[in-house]
Amino acid sequence: MRSKTLFSFLSIVLYFLFAVSISQGQSASRKTDPPAPRAKDGKKLLTAMDLMKIATVSAPRISPDGSRVAYTVSETKMEKDKEWKNVSQVWVAPTSGSKARQYTRGDKSSSAPEWSPDGSLLAFLSDREKDGERQVWMMMADGGEAWSVTSHKGGVSGFHFSPDGKRLVLTAVDQPSKDEEDRKKVKDDTMVIDHDIKMTHLWIFEVEKKEEKRLTEGEFTVSDPQWSPDGTRITYTTRPTPRADDGALSDVWMITIASREKKKLGGESGGSDNARWSPDGKWIAITATTDRDPGPSTANLYLISPDGGAPIHVDAKFDLSIGTPVWAPDGHTIYFSTNVREAIEVFKTAAVPDSMAKEVWQLGGSIGISEISRDGHTLVGTVSSGQQPTEIYISKDGDHPQIITHQNAWLSDYSLAQSEVVKWKSKDGTEVEGVLTKPVGYEAGKKVPLLLNPHGGPTGASVNNFTTTVQVLAANGFAVLQPNFRGSTGKGLAFAQANKNTWGKGDYEDCMTGVDAMIANGIADPDRLGAFGWSYGGYMTFWILTQTDRFKAVSPGAGLTNIYSMYSQTDIHRYLNWFYTDKAPWDAQELYWDRSPMKYVNNVKTPTMIVHGQVDTRVPIAQAQEFYQALVERKVPVEFVVYPRENHGFTEPRHQMDRVRRYVTFFAKYLKTPVVTEPAEE
Repeated sequence: MRSKTLFSFLSIVLYFLFAVSISQGQSASRKTDPPAPRAKDGKKLLTAMDLMKIATVSAPRISPDGSRVAYTVSETKMEKDKEWKNVSQVWVAPTSGSKARQYTRGDKSSSAPEWSPDGSLLAFLSDREKDGERQVWMMMADGGEAWSVTSHKGGVSGFHFSPDGKRLVLTAVDQPSKDEEDRKKVKDDTMVIDHDIKMTHLWIFEVEKKEEKRLTEGEFTVSDPQWSPDGTRITYTTRPTPRADDGALSDVWMITIASREKKKLGGESGGSDNARWSPDGKWIAITATTDRDPGPSTANLYLISPDGGAPIHVDAKFDLSIGTPVWAPDGHTIYFSTNVREAIEVFKTAAVPDSMAKEVWQLGGSIGISEISRDGHTLVGTVSSGQQPTEIYISKDGDHPQIITHQNAWLSDYSLAQSEVVKWKSKDGTEVEGVLTKPVGYEAGKKVPLLLNPHGGPTGASVNNFTTTVQVLAANGFAVLQPNFRGSTGKGLAFAQANKNTWGKGDYEDCMTGVDAMIANGIADPDRLGAFGWSYGGYMTFWILTQTDRFKAVSPGAGLTNIYSMYSQTDIHRYLNWFYTDKAPWDAQELYWDRSPMKYVNNVKTPTMIVHGQVDTRVPIAQAQEFYQALVERKVPVEFVVYPRENHGFTEPRHQMDRVRRYVTFFAKYLKTPVVTEPAEE
């Protein structure tokens, strides 16, 4: 597989060189490829093109006998004269550490692998029969030809085997009526906003008979169905609509399949999610918040009896959001993952009231838990570190995690940048942390160009794991600081809510004092500073442009510029509302405008590169257009890079590569740093 990818990569390079030679009237004969850039240790340096070769590993599922783990690997197909696309396939790795094996192939993706309860079959989702319509497919557990199982109209979005393996519970989006389809064919397709929203519901599918029956219906959307151990009931999560803004309005329900009787689980005050049955079926673990506040909140762990009664709070003193519960087979212990400062770590807690959660390992980086084998001896999940992309790990009887996949082994030929957690005091004395990545081959005491990279959210965090864009920038001589400013997760609820009503104040000072700290410790050259960020990081970099001239170049991506207009344009106005005194902009005009970079756009002098997806629904492109036009008319050096078809997160490989290359060349130009790994500007 790796040799084929390398062949495609070389083909693209050769084709590019050939085309350039023709355009310049030179000989059409093939040029010799330039030597790959090398670090001082003789290893290769990572390029934006190399990022396209990185395999994304996810969705581990352990077999019933604990001997194998199925998972997915997503890779970019880079074919000459064709659209580049990401394709996901199912792989299986023995827990013994033997070589992994690819189970599915082809141009269509396969995802969401799941073993049948008896371990004889491996099922997955794929749209290999009809483009865009995913159905359940199955194959024998040892591999071989797969066959189509479901034929649900419009496809299914998820599935799970019943405990006896005879049925599947399906999640599927409601399909248009015949009248809607007929009108769409003749383009009589007028839309009324907030009406006719298509919900997702549950279906039961009989595997042998190939018959399906609808299980839920109504004006709500359903996700995350989970079978009870005896196969008589299913828990699921509901929300009023599938819109992102309704994410905090979730509830856990339980349905008895034979009678169709439904029961709401949990309290009324907060949103609940992630229901997981105990092995004996006597308890259901859920995560829930104390209210339905759309702003930053903490998901706590509760136990609920399926027969009724008040929820039991498992660990009332744990001040971090708890991830999906994973029961140990003995029913006495629950595992989960959570963000702790600059890491994601695995914890465990006794399944009793007022227990104390304990960290299983202290690894740094990012480690999550997905499942535990039936015998309770093997934990499985994903792990990433600053110099290693995500792979699958197992842990035997609580031992140190052992990586059992090596999908990116080729990276051993590359010299990668080192990253570390750094700390500093903000202007008001608040302790702030972040991740510092130094240039590849950094020499102690040498001052280098520094790029500030605030994270998105703002309810999020920079974790010390493998960050592709940062690695390429470090290969080109830049240090990168990713601060976890106030408003970040991983330090408790109070810190996550510390930027309410104060965007651009405390969080801005946290970022600036971080830059000061990097200058003071002799790493950052004060005359070669830059900044870039995405989403809320885009907002912060737009704000930086209006508040200081200390940076030589700034690149905001998918950023907010006018909070007043943003409120009505975004798909998360309830979330935005929370940060602005829980009021709409027309009821708090001064605050919304005062926190908007557009208010201060006349201050901007710094060269700017604005980056945005053309069809962004989270931060619509109008936000970037406002700022761009102001800089054009004020004659500030500015580029406005727009990517067709891209929403808030980019999905097209060529666009992903282009964005990284533009960061490198843009900052190299203004921070007076030579481009090392990327093609020279034409």
